[in-house]
Parts: sequence; structure tokens; C-alpha cells
Amino acid sequence: MTSIRSLCVYCGSSSGRDPIYRESAQALGTAMGRAGMHLVYGGGTRGIMGAVSNAVIAAGGRVTGIIPRFLIDMEATESELKRLDELVVTNDMHERKHLMFERADAFVALPGGIGTLEELVEIMTWSQLGRHAKPIAIANINGFWDPFSGLLDHMREAGFIHTAHMVRPIVVDRIEDLLPALEAAAPARISKGVAEVIEKL
Repeated sequence: MTSIRSLCVYCGSSSGRDPIYRESAQALGTAMGRAGMHLVYGGGTRGIMGAVSNAVIAAGGRVTGIIPRFLIDMEATESELKRLDELVVTNDMHERKHLMFERADAFVALPGGIGTLEELVEIMTWSQLGRHAKPIAIANINGFWDPFSGLLDHMREAGFIHTAHMVRPIVVDRIEDLLPALEAAAPARISKGVAEVIEKL
């Protein structure tokens, strides 16, 4: 039985131009559902968000969507949200991200935009600061995250990242390798972090 029971997926609310992004999200959702893994995500029902959540549901898995009230009409519809096993409506983005952190045993970033990047960088920052030891992975579909990996290398070489081992996420190029890589990286007992400290960050 996997020690990672719930996975937080950061991803775009649009599908992007390359069909492989959506296909990869569907493949991940299917694998999660079949593994009995609970999806925690931003609650959107469109784009890659919708693809991964629909695939988890179709494969028999559970889905928790966490979305700020002001984004419901932009990233979802209330009727579509009724398909989720659990819907949490927050007052703002900070509350949303904090709850996503609390509910997840690990994190993965699929292709997405600025919001996806911001969520990924924040959870990496919390790891660098020693606030959690939960695995973080990047699904580098068609090299989507290569520029970001290059930026991390540049920051380290320039002397701004001194704890690279706490910042470097797991990078996988094939979606089928993602869950096994996360499981291999999971600590024996996944830390829940210190909620009071995380809330202040």
C-alpha cells in the first residue's frame, strides 16, 4: 500500500496548445484513481485541471477541490463542481494554498501558467526552510519545465541557493514514472509540517 495517500496536483486551468499536456493529465488521473490515491487540487473543471480531476473520478478515485469563491465562475461552474467528492470554497488564495498543503502527502506540477509556477515555487520554498519533507515532483512533459530547471541551476551557480538538496524537485519526463518516483522519495513517515509556521509564511 502506498504511503502517499493524497497527491496535490498543480496545473493549468487551460489546456495549452500541445494536446500532450491534457493527455498527460488524463493519464496521471487514471493512474491515481487506479492506485486509490486521493486528488487534492485547485477545484477548476476546465483545462488541465478538469482533465486530471475527471480522469481520477472515472477511475474510481476521490477528488477534493479547493477553490476561492471569486474564481468559481472563472475556472469552473457550480454544476460541474458537484461531481467532486468534496468541495472546499475559501475566502482567498492564501487559505486555498494552505489547505492544499495540509491535505496532501506529496505535490506534483503539471504544465501550467503563472499560478502553477507560483504554487510550485512556494511549496519548494517551504521545503527549503525546513517546514515540510513531503516529496515534490515536476512532470516535465515535452521539456515544458526545462527553462525553470535552468533558472534553478543559474541561481545555484550564482550563489543564491545554498541548500540545493532541499530545493531540487524530482523531475520526470514520462507521466508513467511519476507515481513510482514519488513513492520512492516518500519518507517513512510523511511530515505534516507545523501549521502555525506555514500559515505565517
